[in-house]
Amino acid sequence: MLSARNRELLALVPAALLVTAGFAAIFIQSDNRLSSVSLTYGAFFLALCLAGHMVIRRALPNADPYLFPLAAALASIGIVMLYRISPTLARQQAQWMIVGLVLFSITIVVYRRGRYLALENYRYLIAIFGLGSMVLPRLPVIGGQENGAYLAVHVGSISFQPAELGKIALVIFLASYLRDNRQLLVTAGRRVLGVTIPPMKQFGPLLLVWGTAMALLLLTREIGTSLMFFAAFLALLYVATGRASFAVVGGLLFAAGAYYLGTHVAHIHDRVTAWEHPFDPKLYPGIAFQLANGLFAQADGGLLGVGFGQSIIRNGGAFLIPVADSDSIYAVITDEIGLTGAVALLVTYLMLIARGLKVATLARDSFSKLLATGLSFVIAVQVFVIVGGVTAVIPLTGVTLPFVAYGGSSVVMNFVLLALLLLVSDRARDPGPRRAARADGAWEAP
Repeated sequence: MLSARNRELLALVPAALLVTAGFAAIFIQSDNRLSSVSLTYGAFFLALCLAGHMVIRRALPNADPYLFPLAAALASIGIVMLYRISPTLARQQAQWMIVGLVLFSITIVVYRRGRYLALENYRYLIAIFGLGSMVLPRLPVIGGQENGAYLAVHVGSISFQPAELGKIALVIFLASYLRDNRQLLVTAGRRVLGVTIPPMKQFGPLLLVWGTAMALLLLTREIGTSLMFFAAFLALLYVATGRASFAVVGGLLFAAGAYYLGTHVAHIHDRVTAWEHPFDPKLYPGIAFQLANGLFAQADGGLLGVGFGQSIIRNGGAFLIPVADSDSIYAVITDEIGLTGAVALLVTYLMLIARGLKVATLARDSFSKLLATGLSFVIAVQVFVIVGGVTAVIPLTGVTLPFVAYGGSSVVMNFVLLALLLLVSDRARDPGPRRAARADGAWEAP
């Protein structure tokens, strides 16, 4: 029977083959020839994956064997699609992947053997740093507005989206805070209309998170970022307390705040209007043009797609699918590899999320359970927000598709997120003697 690490090693081969086959298809479509360069790119991608695998093999011998290969498969799809859109962007994405793997390795080495548990001792500092960094795009010189929203920080030729760092910081804070206060949130307080209202001392910081989500929505004018943060907050609150009423009330509060801002902030109102009427020519050019053409592209793909390199992204110098490398990359994927390929992509995400949630169920302490749950749910919500936006289920936003869409900060921080999941997994799956853990109610293993 293969060991976990050998299963991980074998599972990396299909990801490298995806790169080789993808580049071969692109070269055949564009030049009508099969180039050996596709083998070179596949070998280079496999070498990067093997480097990450060796770090896991040495530092985390008991970690989940499928998390890293699933992330590698998603990254391989991203590299191929970005090369089809722009070879320059694909090279930059590969460079950011290298940076991400370096930070991935550093995170694993520094926090292995349960050292990541020390993060909960610095929860307020981490929260302040994470949430504070997300205000940076509104600052002069380094910040700026793009497509009506404030998302990135620019330092020279390098740009960074602080929201990618903030999502991890927020999950660490919530996991640590709820680990210590979940019992009081459930048992203490007064009952109003059948709902237990916790003491403000315990519930106050959580209300602050809701207020921060609304403030970020107002400051950055980005619906997706706020939705991602607040959805992770509600998920962790429900998992920690088991009270669906908290999640329902929180969802209603968010909906009320979002409705108010959507009717009083012009940029958000425009996005909602475009979502309601994506084919209204009066709303072109703008977000409605992007949404409508993305829908046309998905319809054009049919069941099996039009083939790599066949999607019409440009008409001369103009983009028919704006921001095809980031916001609308799912539309390009669906156009070129069809509904079958899009479903395969979403199934890969589902498997990644499912493995993350399995890590949470195996974790031996509440902080680890909540951390793994929160990190997995952040990925799930991020995928829902961007795919839901492109398919017109919800208003279109600028959140990136994890591991697939172009974006240095997204790639780097998602590899850090993956490292944290692997750290929790290694501790949870350790077959050795059970570690001593603080008493933490019914959640601690017997």
